Amino acid sequence: LRGPGGPEDPQAWPLLAYLLTCCIYPLASSCAHTFSTMSTHARHICYFFDYAALSMYSLARASSHNISPAEWLCSTFHHCYVPIALFNTLLSTSLSCCCRFVEVEQPRLSKASRTLAFVYPYLFDSIPLFYRFYQCAAESCTDASILLHYKHTFLAFLTCFIFASHLPERLAPGHFDYIGHSHQVFHVCGIMGTHFQMEAIMMDMAERQRRLQPPLLLPSSLQTLASMGVCVATSLAVIGLCSTFLPFMPEP
Repeated sequence: LRGPGGPEDPQAWPLLAYLLTCCIYPLASSCAHTFSTMSTHARHICYFFDYAALSMYSLARASSHNISPAEWLCSTFHHCYVPIALFNTLLSTSLSCCCRFVEVEQPRLSKASRTLAFVYPYLFDSIPLFYRFYQCAAESCTDASILLHYKHTFLAFLTCFIFASHLPERLAPGHFDYIGHSHQVFHVCGIMGTHFQMEAIMMDMAERQRRLQPPLLLPSSLQTLASMGVCVATSLAVIGLCSTFLPFMPEP
């Protein structure tokens, strides 16, 4: 139980939180698509939970710390990384939920705000990874996981592009209503990206356990549970507040 991956392993709890959110966010999205047809208010509430699940996934990814370069583990950025990521996820949930209130009157503003709500946390969470990409470009790269990181980063940007561009149905309206719609491709690319990201984080975790004995300044189980608990509680508060204002939302 005290070996790598056991309850006493400093990386086990952040990894468990990340793996749980990898299951939760596709489930929340599936439920949103399934039950959003019940009523207009149900549609909004379902997608509120969908956005909150994505924000939790973003925070859990940041909390894993396995993508951070080893030389950053004792830095000021390392200490501030998770608190800032927590703030970003709460901001992401709030902005993505609130932008639905202007969806009818200002659809472009709503779409742009929702895209920004998830792109900004992703870019911040990826700062350590982008630094590793820079290191690999400037020096000889020996990280076995870097190719997987390249793949999931490419798929992340492709997912964002497809979500924002509405391709291919924009080029041929009505021809992709059942198969090939951009939202379907968006989800497929997102899940594939998560798969490569998960594989890369697992490889980084094994490599870090080999190089760092003992691991340095990795979040404890209490820190992981506290940050995820704050994220869940605040997200539920945002969902509850937004849900109370649904009767005042303009009808389509």
